[in-house]
Amino acid sequence: MKDTLNTNQQKEVVVALDIGTTKVCAVAGSKNEHGKIEILGIGKVDSLGVSRGVVSNIDKTIRAIKSAVEIAERNAGKPIKVVNVGIAGQHIKSLQHRGILTREDENTEIQMADIDRLINDMHKLVLPPGDKILHVIPQEYTVDNEQGILDPIGMSGVRLEANFHIITGQISAANNIYRCVERADLKVADLTLEPIASAKAVLSDEEREAGVALVDIGGGTTDITIFHEGVIRHTAVIPFGGNVITKDIKEGCTVMQQQAEKLKVKFGSAHPQEVFDNRIITIPGLKGRDPKEISEKNLARIIQARVEEILDYVVWEIRRSGFERKLIAGIVLTGGGALLNHIEKLAAFHTGMSTRIGLPIENLAHGYTEIVCSPIYSTVIGLLIKGIEDVESGKISKELYAEEEVFEDEEIDTEIKVEEREPVAAGENGKWYEQLFKKTKEWFEAEPDSEF
Repeated sequence: MKDTLNTNQQKEVVVALDIGTTKVCAVAGSKNEHGKIEILGIGKVDSLGVSRGVVSNIDKTIRAIKSAVEIAERNAGKPIKVVNVGIAGQHIKSLQHRGILTREDENTEIQMADIDRLINDMHKLVLPPGDKILHVIPQEYTVDNEQGILDPIGMSGVRLEANFHIITGQISAANNIYRCVERADLKVADLTLEPIASAKAVLSDEEREAGVALVDIGGGTTDITIFHEGVIRHTAVIPFGGNVITKDIKEGCTVMQQQAEKLKVKFGSAHPQEVFDNRIITIPGLKGRDPKEISEKNLARIIQARVEEILDYVVWEIRRSGFERKLIAGIVLTGGGALLNHIEKLAAFHTGMSTRIGLPIENLAHGYTEIVCSPIYSTVIGLLIKGIEDVESGKISKELYAEEEVFEDEEIDTEIKVEEREPVAAGENGKWYEQLFKKTKEWFEAEPDSEF
């Protein structure tokens, strides 16, 4: 009985992989008996092969993925073979479309199969060359001219219509992510738009219902997701992020890239009024040169100019969505850019909307580490939550995770492989055994030498 319980718990372990511009992060977790997420292992390394959310160097990205997954494996004490991955970048677009389905049997109620048929029809849309559909999100339904229905299952009617929010992305960008993950000896369970994942981690049900704009300020891009009445209404990606702020500091203060990043993280503020006038930051000079002095007020002004530009794009996207006056919960800031001092004050002042910093702790069980409290982990925690939901709902086959169980005990696994392959090689007049014995002998003889 205990063994079956253990295997069930192991099968529920889901792994999320966030391939970002500044970091590659892998998190393993499972849902406990109270319905909360328990974090089992975290692996985070610097990302060198991603530019503005898109893979630009496959080899560097593969190395980063392998490193992050190995760290997460050691922390979780469990091998990782299947991951839920996020996709972002300025190639992401969204459009609205309406679908119509005429049901054959008017005597039966509308079922999930009817809605699935409608969604599958949306995947037949003609898109620009090189684009593919990532998500089809129902907005509201119409049953026999009765409008504004959020859940038509159980209703009776002949004509079923629906408005859909369709998110598209470049095929090449998605293929590069798949290629990197597969060459890192992993399988992709699902590919999810990162702003949708972030929303799962930081937003409450009340905020989604009231109307809220989630702004995820990453290293290379800023992702926007607008919710109203519990449904995603608009998604957009702005090709600016925290790296642009660092670049501005580098040029404005004439310092090195690493120094600019440290200035932003340790002393940076998005609101100059919150900074004292007489504070001076001293930076060591290069190769014995005189140290450089920078005013903290001037540093804040450089940061403010770029953050306000990002917020201008956010306001423009909110207006374009048509929900400008319907966002009762205002704006929620998350991502690494949300760590800037006083950024929520500047956002509230610049947009005129109430603003808070979103932390990915809404769905986590008690006892999580302080590391996970950072908005940097919003996307990867959201991917983890969605991965667990997909397994529970049956969208992702449990066979993927069942295959993972075979690799749990590596010693047993290698023994099984030898036993299975020996009869196949028996017809080769013993040559297989001789080679195997010779290589094994060489390996054992070389083992002590390598320690010295």
